[in-house]
Amino acid sequence: MSRAHRSSAYVFPLPGSALVSTWREGYTLAKLKRDVMAGLTIGVVAVPLSMALAIATGVPPQHGLYTAIVAGAVIALTGGSRFNISGPTAAFVVILFPIVANHGLGGLLIATLMAGAILVALGLSRLGSLIQYVPYPVILGFTAGIGVVIALLQLPDFLGLSGVELGDSTLQNLMLIGQALPTLSPAEISVGLITLATLLIWPRLNTPVPAPLVGLAVGTVVAALLLMSGVEVDTIASRFSWEFEGESGSGIPPFAPSFTAPWHFPGADGTPLEINFALIQALLGPALAIALLAAIESLLCAVVADGLTRTRHDPNAELIGQGLGNMVVPFFGGITATAALARTATNIKSGACSPVAAVVHSLVVLLAVVALAGVLGYVPMAALAALLFIIAWNMSEARHFVHTLKSAPVSDVSVLVICFALTVIFDMVIAVAVGIGLAAALFIRRMAQLTHTQRLDTPDSGQHFPAEVALYKISGPLFFGAAEKAIATLRVIDHGVRIVVLDMRDVPSLDTTAMVALDSLRRELGEQDVGVIFVGLPPRMALKIKRAGIKREAGKLAVVSNLAHAERMSQRWLGWRDQDSSKVTAGT
Repeated sequence: MSRAHRSSAYVFPLPGSALVSTWREGYTLAKLKRDVMAGLTIGVVAVPLSMALAIATGVPPQHGLYTAIVAGAVIALTGGSRFNISGPTAAFVVILFPIVANHGLGGLLIATLMAGAILVALGLSRLGSLIQYVPYPVILGFTAGIGVVIALLQLPDFLGLSGVELGDSTLQNLMLIGQALPTLSPAEISVGLITLATLLIWPRLNTPVPAPLVGLAVGTVVAALLLMSGVEVDTIASRFSWEFEGESGSGIPPFAPSFTAPWHFPGADGTPLEINFALIQALLGPALAIALLAAIESLLCAVVADGLTRTRHDPNAELIGQGLGNMVVPFFGGITATAALARTATNIKSGACSPVAAVVHSLVVLLAVVALAGVLGYVPMAALAALLFIIAWNMSEARHFVHTLKSAPVSDVSVLVICFALTVIFDMVIAVAVGIGLAAALFIRRMAQLTHTQRLDTPDSGQHFPAEVALYKISGPLFFGAAEKAIATLRVIDHGVRIVVLDMRDVPSLDTTAMVALDSLRRELGEQDVGVIFVGLPPRMALKIKRAGIKREAGKLAVVSNLAHAERMSQRWLGWRDQDSSKVTAGT
């Protein structure tokens, strides 16, 4: 197969490229054993995290487990990264919580389905590389803001507050929490603090047992002792209940996820949703936000995984895999999924070799649901809140945030602070939109400052232009932010100038605004009987200005490749004009 044919064969992004490439390299029994061990480790970690993140989102814990089971496996089999572990993540809490509050679980599942379709479209359009255009201050700002919001949402459970119905307004939530402080429970606080201390101390012991598992186990034991002594402690079983095909119970249903259409799940009023244009219109904005964040987080996670393993992922196939996972999981009661950085890093450190590890992780979570649902119901809510505090702290990247504030340019600091504040006060959608817009405006200003025009008395190449010829050098990109400023200098020329030579060899790009400005300049100079010679335009840019109507005209407009050619042409033009002047004088 020729090289050209091989390159053209991969123009269309193929789902499951990571699995295919792993198989082609040779998948041995030794690699399978490593994947199984890594999958077992990640599965144990994913069980408490999936429950905690589902509860933080505002839905019963089993929906987070269903997400790890279904989406985790589908994305692993169809994605473009060998090591990404997908499931519910903390980044989505600030987006999903308002959706649940306004449209219920059914609305969240439909929004997830829509977001999955958008992700597939992005992957098929080969837009996976666009992640590199999201500025780091924007990402750091909204992730730090998300961490603050997640921590705030856990305060009622951690403190044992009663009668607190949190909404999607941070300021209102703060007021509600403040008003409910007199109802705090010392028992709940004790469970939360002991769990939090365990989660902080256990990793320092360097044991292979995951800290989330130990922390929740310790918190559950403490809660059980308090319950035995007659002190009430809120648990998953006391908070949540379920009904399925005539059966009912508390806590987590001991069944594997089953097929159910997303619109059959309840809306905000507890009744099944009615699919109509108004609902789709209301969910389109959240779906776009979910797709954007899923793309950012998944591809960033894949990049980090590549750095840890010296491999390469396929960003477009990864987007398709994430999209397919989010399109399938709502039909099994799962919420939004994306790649989780902490779980992916643990997967790599545990020796994973391929996406098979992620599939094993999903099977472990499935086994936990079927066999240990009753045990999971004893996990106290305060312990889950403590776990989410740790997740929020890790997500906030406080050290990077402070370091950026101290060392970054003022413009980047402004973007960081604005994105952080907007995420906390309003939501991530506004924060990202404003942050990217502000970063783009600051970038345009910086690029515009690099573009300038100066008059040269003597060119470096040694050409000697007549006194009637003015030589100008334009440097930098000519685009809408810089074109008018750069060309405005050319509109003020000496009365004795009859030809303007524009040295554009250092102009790397030219947009429509610049072409319009150049055409306007050419017309103004033409009215003053001043000719224009463009020097050094690449063929593609010369073709652009020709298509824009700026065409060559003897004695008035020319496009040449170098200054030597421009010198000869300007002397020829001046000669023609002198001859024309002599004829006019002789005629009179």
